[in-house]
Amino acid sequence: MASGTRVAVSQILRNKDDTGDEEDEPKKKSREDWRKAKELEEARKAGTAPAAVDETGKDINPHIPQYISSAPWYYGTAGPTLKHQRPQEDREAEFTKLDTYYNKGVTGYAATKYRKGACENCGAMTHKKKDCLERPRKIGAKFSNVGIAPDEFSQPNLNLSYDGKRDRWNGYNPEQHKAIIEEYQKVEDAKRELRAEKLEQDPTATEEDDLEGEDEDKYVDEVDMPGTKVDSKQRITVRNLRIREDTAKYLRNLDLNSAYYDPKTRSMRDNPNPNGDESEYAGENFVRFSGDTRSHAAAQLFAWDAHHRGLDVHLLAEPTKLQLLQKEYDAKKEQFKTQVKQSVLDKYGGEEHLKAPPKELLLAQSEVFLRYNRDGTLASDVEKQLAKSKYEEDVLINNHTSVWGSYWRDGQWGYKCCHSFIKVFNIY
Repeated sequence: MASGTRVAVSQILRNKDDTGDEEDEPKKKSREDWRKAKELEEARKAGTAPAAVDETGKDINPHIPQYISSAPWYYGTAGPTLKHQRPQEDREAEFTKLDTYYNKGVTGYAATKYRKGACENCGAMTHKKKDCLERPRKIGAKFSNVGIAPDEFSQPNLNLSYDGKRDRWNGYNPEQHKAIIEEYQKVEDAKRELRAEKLEQDPTATEEDDLEGEDEDKYVDEVDMPGTKVDSKQRITVRNLRIREDTAKYLRNLDLNSAYYDPKTRSMRDNPNPNGDESEYAGENFVRFSGDTRSHAAAQLFAWDAHHRGLDVHLLAEPTKLQLLQKEYDAKKEQFKTQVKQSVLDKYGGEEHLKAPPKELLLAQSEVFLRYNRDGTLASDVEKQLAKSKYEEDVLINNHTSVWGSYWRDGQWGYKCCHSFIKVFNIY
């Protein structure tokens, strides 16, 4: 690092005018001086010579590049320094200290009489009528002197730093924690009184039994799902994982038209070999909707609904009680439906239409296509019926041979047959 000083031209001229001597001008360095400066710089980098010291007494790293360590000529330095690279005091912003407290909300003080200069709508002194956030009153507080709002706390002019803006406890009043302590203390006192009354009524009971049950309730985790007592947000499911030795679902039938396999959820709901021999896997729906699975799911839903309505019932703890309640509920529900249906039939009639045979038997036709062999067995599986849309399909109006929406150009829909973008509804 160069140890020479860089003096401004104005400073040289000023010194020349003051002294009137031309010998004060800085002389040009000779080749020998440049060589000594270079050797000193290499020695400082190698560590054999002491580092340069700035005006504050701190050592300057000799490995700093020269374009960083050398100060500009207009800075007016008298020796090696890095002050020009540090934050300037005149440009540094003064931030608010982290311990500066400020209130949140209103002060809690409300005047009983309107004060001059206050808001004409609510009566607060901290804002005007055009800035009032309350509902506009029919008769303002200026004329009614009723319901004067409390004054908002005028916050100090805070200039928070990066850490101050992200401080979670900035503006927190520690005295607020006293209210929480007092609330818990009242709960403990009430429990102590109840425990004393129980001991007076039942002398055989010991205090340890009460404390033991209290500790169990004290440290139990709060749950969100009623009926199962399991936190659904924290539960981790492993139902999609399989043992590595088992055959993967998508390898049971490699036909592209076989049961659909979802690789994301690793699920195959249908049977991959419906016409083949009985295999170990018949689809997830076979396991999910066979046996007592549906009844168990219905009982679980009934337990959840009953818990939401304030009935203390649990599927695993009290299955008999839940079954009786569900049976009674289903009987009353069916009886209520029957009464409503019968009352509607008695009032409007039409009971003969409910006794008609199914539509398939009346018309001797259905939309399901079946193919049979000579021996009466099915030649192929029943084709899956596509879900119909609630909108009208294949409706041709106004002599069009294609439907609306079969043609698109420049962001407009139209008819493919005539490339018309005008959609006219047939009102006849």
